[in-house]
Amino acid sequence: MFMVAFYGCLLAELVPVPIEVPLTRKDAGSQQVGFLLGSCGVTLALTTDACQKGLPKAQTGEVAAFKGWPPLSWLVIDGKHLAKPPKDWHPLAQDTGTGTAYIEYKTSKEGSTVGVTVSHASLLAQCRALTQACGYSEAETLTNVLDFKRDAGLWHGVLTSVLNRMHVVSIPYALMKVNPLSWIQKVCSYKARAALVKSRDMHWSLLAQRGQRDVSLSSLRMLIVADGANPWSISSCDAFLNVFQSRGLRPEVICPCASSPEALTVAIRRPPDLGGPPPRKAILSMNGLSYGVIRVDTEEKLSVLTVQDVGQVMPGANVCVVKVDGAPYLCKTDEVGEICVSSSATGTAYYGLLGITKNVFETVPVTAGGVPVSDRPFTRTGLLGFVGPDNLVFVVGKLDGLMVVGVRRHNADDVVATALAVEPMKFVYRGRIAVFSVTVLHDDRIVLVAEQRPDASEEDSFQWMSRVLQAIDSIHQVGVYCLALVPANTLPKAPLGGIHISETKQRFLEGTLHPCNVLMCPHTCVTNLPKPRQKQPEVGPASMIVGNLVAGKRIAQASGRELAHLEDSDQARKFLFLADVLQWRAHTTPDHPLFLLLNAKGTVTSTATCVQLHKRAERVAAALMEKGRLNIGDHVALVYPPGVDLIAAFYGCLYCGCVPVTVRPPHPQNLGTTLPTVKMIVEVSKSACVLTTQAVTRLLRSKEAAAAVDIRTWPTILDTDDIPKRKVASIFRPPSPDVLAYLDFSVSTTGILAGVKMSHAATSALCRSIKLQCELYPSRQIAICLDPYCGLGFALWCLCSVYSGHQSVLVPPLELESNVSLWLSAVSQYRARVTFCSYSVMEMCTRGLGTQTGVLRMKGVNLSCVRTCMVVAEERPRIALTQSFSKLFKDLGLPARAVSTTFGCRVNVAICLQPNRLGKLAEQGTAGPDPTTVYVDMRALRHDRVRLVERGSPHSLPLMESGKILPGVKVIIAHTETKGPLGDSHLGEIWVSSPHNATGYYTVYGEEALHADHFSARLSFGDTQTVWARTGYLGFLRRTELTDASGGRHDALYVVGSLDETLELRGMRYHPIDIETSVIRAHRSIAECAVFTWTNLLVVVVELDGLEQDALDLVALVTNVVLEEHYLVVGVVVIVDPGVIPINSRGEKQRMHLRDGFLADQLDPIYVAYNM
Repeated sequence: MFMVAFYGCLLAELVPVPIEVPLTRKDAGSQQVGFLLGSCGVTLALTTDACQKGLPKAQTGEVAAFKGWPPLSWLVIDGKHLAKPPKDWHPLAQDTGTGTAYIEYKTSKEGSTVGVTVSHASLLAQCRALTQACGYSEAETLTNVLDFKRDAGLWHGVLTSVLNRMHVVSIPYALMKVNPLSWIQKVCSYKARAALVKSRDMHWSLLAQRGQRDVSLSSLRMLIVADGANPWSISSCDAFLNVFQSRGLRPEVICPCASSPEALTVAIRRPPDLGGPPPRKAILSMNGLSYGVIRVDTEEKLSVLTVQDVGQVMPGANVCVVKVDGAPYLCKTDEVGEICVSSSATGTAYYGLLGITKNVFETVPVTAGGVPVSDRPFTRTGLLGFVGPDNLVFVVGKLDGLMVVGVRRHNADDVVATALAVEPMKFVYRGRIAVFSVTVLHDDRIVLVAEQRPDASEEDSFQWMSRVLQAIDSIHQVGVYCLALVPANTLPKAPLGGIHISETKQRFLEGTLHPCNVLMCPHTCVTNLPKPRQKQPEVGPASMIVGNLVAGKRIAQASGRELAHLEDSDQARKFLFLADVLQWRAHTTPDHPLFLLLNAKGTVTSTATCVQLHKRAERVAAALMEKGRLNIGDHVALVYPPGVDLIAAFYGCLYCGCVPVTVRPPHPQNLGTTLPTVKMIVEVSKSACVLTTQAVTRLLRSKEAAAAVDIRTWPTILDTDDIPKRKVASIFRPPSPDVLAYLDFSVSTTGILAGVKMSHAATSALCRSIKLQCELYPSRQIAICLDPYCGLGFALWCLCSVYSGHQSVLVPPLELESNVSLWLSAVSQYRARVTFCSYSVMEMCTRGLGTQTGVLRMKGVNLSCVRTCMVVAEERPRIALTQSFSKLFKDLGLPARAVSTTFGCRVNVAICLQPNRLGKLAEQGTAGPDPTTVYVDMRALRHDRVRLVERGSPHSLPLMESGKILPGVKVIIAHTETKGPLGDSHLGEIWVSSPHNATGYYTVYGEEALHADHFSARLSFGDTQTVWARTGYLGFLRRTELTDASGGRHDALYVVGSLDETLELRGMRYHPIDIETSVIRAHRSIAECAVFTWTNLLVVVVELDGLEQDALDLVALVTNVVLEEHYLVVGVVVIVDPGVIPINSRGEKQRMHLRDGFLADQLDPIYVAYNM
């Protein structure tokens, strides 16, 4: 029926475009075929009854529309569907002109499908040339196993056979799959003179022939091997001859040929009776071939390629060999190049593609001197080879399979052959290996994908994989970048068997290949990394300053407003001790509300006015004195859930001269991990007593607690739920402001538990700075959604309201887990102008309320009241999160510029706060400019330099200013090693000097000496008198064009990251967050990522938010993206379940905890890939 349709089109002067029957709507490459049909303007599809029944159907019963295909009318051409033509109908007589006879599709290396047009003249010339070369005669029988719709199957089995009136026996691929011997049986029963096969068919029949006795191949005079140009065809031919020579097959009958869609048949071996020279073999050095030269070698070696000739060129054709790259210069006789053919029997163009047509079909080869070889154009065949003795053509590979690694060229087919030589049949399927190259870091990288047999164990597979890597390394001297095994039958198939390479490559790059085993070797095969940075002897601090002066750069320092002139010193003296402030407020404004605590439903569960808080504090103080028998200066651990009890207990401690330490209570569902931290803080802080609630008391003494810690060693535990109403005889007043007020303990992101000492002077200075910066006074209401245990969160919960008198609406972040909209609803309900939150709260709102802004608007949530929403953090501002939050809640009236960030750390909990000013407030002289964003070059940052670039330029990294520096705070950027001051736009450590700096670490292990300079550092040059605290964070200052309230230029502070967390790799300084951002973008299934180093190896842990079968797709994608964007080779990729990467209450990743878990083998990963 195909022949009927094909010749019917020719008679009707239509151009047939033969394609494969689409089996599903998602066939590999089907979309590209559709694109070709569309560009050829095809509107009619001819098919048979049987095919039509097998096509995917739409609901209407019509043939389904395939993705990317033009609208087609389907016409079934079986006899019963068509009427006979009238007697007087005759087809038009045609001349064999340059008009297009048919279009053959061809899939390129990249996966795009093009149509090669063959003219009537070429078609006839091809048939005549084949008749002459093969000596075809009338009534001969030809057995054809090839696809008759294209290539040699079409030229021999459909066109030349009709010209010579031959009999053709076509054996479909489906029958070959069931009975691989069917073609031999047909040759035998029809006494066929010629057979047309591929090496695959010969190989299959070898495996199946064991029981067959009575077959004879003596009738054959030509066995044409259509893919004789493949490197492995010679072994199939030799093996086939070996077995079937005893059954009448003569050696000279085997005729390999070479063809290409553009040039049609290029060369074919003729039997001696047709005047062909004797066949030859070439044994060539692989190493020589990779440099494009022919070096004859001996067969004993493994690293040689043995190829057979594909005979002489077709009658009437000229052949030359030209250089693969650049202009078509002729090759020397010992060079391998692309074979070009000049003849009347080649294709004429790529349909509709004039540019590449000229390049391929109208090449003019030139000599070294630039003189054209011939006045006729040549067609490039896409075959790589050379012309040997007796003018025999040898083909060593295809241009499509060429992979250029460094300066050497490797052929995909050769690499497949090497992989097959490593006992393939046990572990992988022979015909199901794909080799292709992907570009990573400006060079081709070799990827090998194979289908694994279902019965192969993981151990076997890894052994096979490592042997393949070694074999390819020793034979080809090239590293394989990635070797992946996929389950049987999962690689995309080409229409007639084989693998659809470009589709496989596409899936590999998109992360949809779903391998079951992966081995990556980036360490060995990525050889073009930039050289590691050599550490130069550091420039001294004095030279730095002189250099900056000469370059006209200012020293990077900045400060907030001066404190002294801002208020009368009398009030500052009165407000020196917070305990005094609370008593004064309880006396002057007893009923003024200070705190409202909300629960998950949004209802107020407890409140406290000035006098209520004062009385509750007195009770706690009395209980501590009487029940606890504590002395002045003793430490007391406050283990409370977030609430007013915690605040009352804090002031109770101050009232009786004890030092409070706030501790997050253990989580009842997770005692095993949270209780040891509580115990550790209680012990390290030397607490003499634990104040808490009844519920927590029971928890601390429970059986479950005993399993986690030694519960007998708790200090006195007092529960404050039912303490009697008592007054203290006298409220303690510290002898000097430098006495310790409280201890602030927190676990840093590097996993170190550090407690800092806050004196009374520092505490009131902190409150005063925040009051001035945020303009807090009694008529204000602010909403706080933070944890009240350390840092700025603690200060805002427990200290600021009492100092400034404003009302705080307290929203415990834990309550958001059961009601995500709680915080925003509270902000709207209490019309809070200022609100504080953490990144984890912001992320919960962005993720949890993304689709519910409409519902919230219906409920009346309106955020237009917000002037400033500050994110409290000890890290680089997360621009993407703050922007998506602003964008999302703009619908609820959130002003565009309301969101800003703050920065604090252990040595100073509040360095920057950015209250945003809108409207009238700006006229009152306290306006701060909007936070500015700059783009810096990530590569310069690795060398501790700050280079500003345009938005969107390659390697650019957006950084947002961390807020306006608080009143009384001075900041300078210092060199991490020389401790000299740095100029503007240098990355260095942020040092801070302010009245509210903490006074030192409080640790039990006497490590003060190690950290002494954290709190009392001095510059090594310049201003050597000021005492600074080292924040441990890297950042830079930049003077902006904006003006401050005082009329001076505004200095913006940019925090880049924690110094402890930076990774020193290849002589450069990397920030984990930058690598993590790249990795998260690599695939949609990556929910979260964290990186750390382990013995100089970079370890990347990714959380998989998807099916486990996607897990191994991530290995290559993660390795690629880190190589491309950061020039780093990933050592280990660990794929884990969501939620494995530990995150602290501030929403920061605990990378060191994760590293400890990895080293102790506690992560329970889905997969760990050790990149070789």
